[in-house]
Amino acid sequence: MLVIHGEKDFRVPYGQGLAAFTYMQRNDIPSKLLVYPDENHWILTPENLEQWYANVLGWMDQWTKK
Repeated sequence: MLVIHGEKDFRVPYGQGLAAFTYMQRNDIPSKLLVYPDENHWILTPENLEQWYANVLGWMDQWTKK
Protein backbone atom coordinates (compact mmCIF):
# COMPACT_ATOMS: atom_id res chain seq x y z
CA MET A 1 0.00 0.00 0.00
CA LEU A 2 1.28 3.42 -0.93
CA VAL A 3 0.15 5.97 1.65
CA ILE A 4 0.52 9.60 0.63
CA HIS A 5 -0.45 12.29 3.08
CA GLY A 6 -0.37 16.05 3.38
CA GLU A 7 0.00 17.17 6.98
CA LYS A 8 -2.40 20.08 6.37
CA ASP A 9 -5.16 17.76 5.16
CA PHE A 10 -8.32 18.56 7.11
CA ARG A 11 -10.40 15.90 5.31
CA VAL A 12 -8.25 12.97 6.42
CA PRO A 13 -6.31 13.47 9.65
CA TYR A 14 -2.59 12.71 9.43
CA GLY A 15 -2.92 10.14 12.21
CA GLN A 16 -5.21 8.01 10.04
CA GLY A 17 -2.66 7.81 7.23
CA LEU A 18 0.10 7.05 9.71
CA ALA A 19 -2.04 4.39 11.39
CA ALA A 20 -2.71 2.67 8.05
CA PHE A 21 1.00 2.69 7.20
CA THR A 22 1.97 1.45 10.68
CA TYR A 23 -0.51 -1.41 10.44
CA MET A 24 0.92 -2.46 7.08
CA GLN A 25 4.49 -2.33 8.38
CA ARG A 26 3.69 -4.34 11.51
CA ASN A 27 2.00 -7.01 9.41
CA ASP A 28 4.79 -7.29 6.83
CA ILE A 29 2.60 -5.90 4.07
CA PRO A 30 4.62 -4.07 1.41
CA SER A 31 4.05 -0.38 2.06
CA LYS A 32 5.55 3.05 1.62
CA LEU A 33 4.72 6.36 3.27
CA LEU A 34 5.09 9.75 1.61
CA VAL A 35 4.41 12.78 3.77
CA TYR A 36 4.11 16.35 2.50
CA PRO A 37 4.25 18.74 5.48
CA ASP A 38 3.21 21.78 3.43
CA GLU A 39 0.36 20.19 1.42
CA ASN A 40 -3.28 19.48 2.19
CA HIS A 41 -5.68 16.98 0.55
CA TRP A 42 -4.32 17.86 -2.89
CA ILE A 43 -0.65 18.03 -3.79
CA LEU A 44 -0.30 21.41 -5.51
CA THR A 45 3.34 22.52 -5.33
CA PRO A 46 5.09 21.77 -8.65
CA GLU A 47 8.14 20.18 -6.98
CA ASN A 48 5.94 18.00 -4.80
CA LEU A 49 3.80 17.04 -7.80
CA GLU A 50 6.88 15.81 -9.65
CA GLN A 51 7.84 13.67 -6.68
CA TRP A 52 4.24 12.47 -6.31
CA TYR A 53 4.02 11.33 -9.93
CA ALA A 54 7.43 9.63 -9.80
CA ASN A 55 6.44 7.70 -6.67
CA VAL A 56 2.95 6.75 -7.83
CA LEU A 57 4.09 5.62 -11.27
CA GLY A 58 7.07 3.79 -9.78
CA TRP A 59 4.80 2.02 -7.29
CA MET A 60 2.38 1.03 -10.05
CA ASP A 61 5.23 -0.31 -12.18
CA GLN A 62 6.61 -2.29 -9.25
CA TRP A 63 3.31 -3.98 -8.39
CA THR A 64 1.42 -4.22 -11.68
CA LYS A 65 4.08 -4.58 -14.37
CA LYS A 66 4.38 -8.09 -15.82
